[in-house]
Amino acid sequence: LERETRSEVILISRLRVTLQKLNPRIDTESINEAINELSRDRSRMSAAAANREVYRLLKNGVRVSVSDPGGDGETVEAVRIIDWDNPSNNDFLVCSQFWVTGEMYTRRADLVGFVNGIPLMFIELKAAHRRLETAFTGNLRDYKDTIPHLFWSNGLIILSNGSQSRVGSVTAGWEHFAEWKKVGSEDEKGHVSLETMLRGVCDPVRFLDLVENFTIFQEVTGGLIKLTAKNHQYLGVNNALDALADIRKREGKLGVF
Repeated sequence: LERETRSEVILISRLRVTLQKLNPRIDTESINEAINELSRDRSRMSAAAANREVYRLLKNGVRVSVSDPGGDGETVEAVRIIDWDNPSNNDFLVCSQFWVTGEMYTRRADLVGFVNGIPLMFIELKAAHRRLETAFTGNLRDYKDTIPHLFWSNGLIILSNGSQSRVGSVTAGWEHFAEWKKVGSEDEKGHVSLETMLRGVCDPVRFLDLVENFTIFQEVTGGLIKLTAKNHQYLGVNNALDALADIRKREGKLGVF
């Protein structure tokens, strides 16, 4: 992974290569500036605030000052971190048993999914005979306390014991982690399994769609929270958008959602 230490959670070498590909007109110095902004210390911020700040950088790009080729000073450009429109143009990597060192402790995450070197997916796996909730109470809580920087850029978290699986956001309580029963259509028969979760959430096109278009942050009593779409919401919204393209034949009816 070309990390200098286990405290690094962003795979800089993979990130740099992708940024150069996605931003061919941006000079090396500005690319490095964007990398520094993505990887800087956010430990003084709340977990939700840090996640929101990085999310905005991932979604909108990192603004940097670039020298004007015409010699008229500098211009401000946004360095693209992820190609949201062309998922295949990104670098996807899943690491098993990913060691991370925090301020005091070292932890080993079961699976971490990276997009362009950014840890966007976290998966905690338990044995089939273990209660799924222990993945949240016994592991995820500890990881968020001891290696919080792994979650500053996190898009989604999956918890599974093989037969049961749930997905949620970095701020979600256990009661807000939800099953993902259907992959392609609301009409298909629901099936709870790890395979359904992986196909429904981790397919590169779906995953980037969920992170980019089905994520919001909201101020509530008690602070900032992050909301991500549940299975029926994701399918329902996208089905409505598909129907919009065929609205004349549907006589203006998009369905009830």
